[in-house]
Amino acid sequence: MLAAYASRATLVPVLFKSRATVFLRARWSSTVPQSKVWESPDQAVKDVKSGDVLLCGGFGLAGVPDTLLSALVKRKDVTQLTAVSNNAGAGDSGLGKLFNSKQIDKIIASYPGGNKAFEALYLKGEVSLELCPQGTLIERLRAHAAGIPAFFTPTGASTAVEEGSIPVRYNEGGFANGVKIPGIKKEMREFGGRKYIMEPAIAGDVAFVRAWKVDEVGNCVFRYTQQNFSTVMAKNAKLTIVEADQIVPTGSLSPNAIHVPGIYVDRIVQATAPKQIEHVKLAPSPSSSGEQSTLSAEKEFAQKMRHRTAKRAAKELKDGFYVNLGIGIPTLIPAYLEPGVRVWLQSENGILGMGPYPTAEQVDPDLINAGKETVTLLPGASVFDSSESFAMIRGGHVDLSILGAMQVSQAGDIANFMIPGKLVKGIGGAMDLVSNPDQTKVIVVMEHCAKDGSPKILKECTLPLTGARTVSQIITELAVFDVDRKNGHLELVELQEGVTLEEVRAKTGCDFKVRSDLSKL
Repeated sequence: MLAAYASRATLVPVLFKSRATVFLRARWSSTVPQSKVWESPDQAVKDVKSGDVLLCGGFGLAGVPDTLLSALVKRKDVTQLTAVSNNAGAGDSGLGKLFNSKQIDKIIASYPGGNKAFEALYLKGEVSLELCPQGTLIERLRAHAAGIPAFFTPTGASTAVEEGSIPVRYNEGGFANGVKIPGIKKEMREFGGRKYIMEPAIAGDVAFVRAWKVDEVGNCVFRYTQQNFSTVMAKNAKLTIVEADQIVPTGSLSPNAIHVPGIYVDRIVQATAPKQIEHVKLAPSPSSSGEQSTLSAEKEFAQKMRHRTAKRAAKELKDGFYVNLGIGIPTLIPAYLEPGVRVWLQSENGILGMGPYPTAEQVDPDLINAGKETVTLLPGASVFDSSESFAMIRGGHVDLSILGAMQVSQAGDIANFMIPGKLVKGIGGAMDLVSNPDQTKVIVVMEHCAKDGSPKILKECTLPLTGARTVSQIITELAVFDVDRKNGHLELVELQEGVTLEEVRAKTGCDFKVRSDLSKL
């Protein structure tokens, strides 16, 4: 169903002194191109074949093309797919459908850990995984769409990504039986005294994308965080199929509103799958503040300590800052901002100006944060795709990045994305968020010790690194440390209320200096 164009020109005769007559084109007009709308998703996916590289848009469950994926699940003849997506789906939504039907042999993803079924398949050696930082993943897709075969990025330098130490596939039987396909080592070069690694572009055979409004010739408009990976994926593949919430007549969309021009889109179908939300998070109601806690004493104490850490971290946010907050403790920080401090919260899935959690009436499946939770927008907010988001992050335009961690070293190394053989949550945007520490200050907020009581602040990290010499400050429920990234030293600058220096020494796995005017909060 290729678009057929018929063009006509009005020819105007012009008479010169030599009496030769020349015809000039004075006006062009075109008929309306043939529609790219297909009658059914089943027909639209008929050309997908085994072994294809399938690009699947969406972030969490926002903007996931479930209508097209449901049609592909019916194609039992299509197997050995290589899927490319930020996530691995969840349950029977997103790529979870194709994992459940065993049609995927390999996935290139940033944060697949939300799908426990996939995690089990990978650790058993039944599926391959190329784990890729989120900003690098979107840039690899954008590069191919723009005709660029490879590029250099600071993200992942001096980590397992550069070293290629994350296995792509384990032997049958899993981790204990060794590695079947090793990780992919990356070329490293220095530019301006900084380390960069080379990343190859990703070429898609087919892209499945969900958009808000699509006209009959393929111009696409997305809604809120529905953009994510979808705009770039639509531009990348040989065959791009879009499922639309609304299919509208050609000419009814403002040219100023188009996110993806129709040149990139081959087929359009009506979206029929309902929109889903991975984590519905609501603003606390006024009546809930007086309710008695149902948590155990142990969990209530742990929650109190998390809030203590968040309250101290809030002091680092200054008026007008652009800030990225990771999941976990960082999400508690906005509640403790000092009076008069207004900040712009950036979410790597495509928000600048993120607001609080919504009321039940405000919940919108197209408006989520990086933790896949429902959120709202502040006046003056903007939304954009993941490529734009990570340009802000890698380029050092964000003032402050606050993350959680499993381990931090005395030199500012951070590990927060996997435990080999046990836990494969994924890298997500963390490696990008710590990739430019000279421009974006990186703060880690975390519990001082692991659940087994072992220190999380160490001389050297034992887990795979998220970033090397990137953390400038560590805040826990016990203390605050400043990090000398250049010389590899820690300095204790504050103690939390009721905490002694001896307790901090006993629970910290490395030496540290103590500021002469050590203060207590």
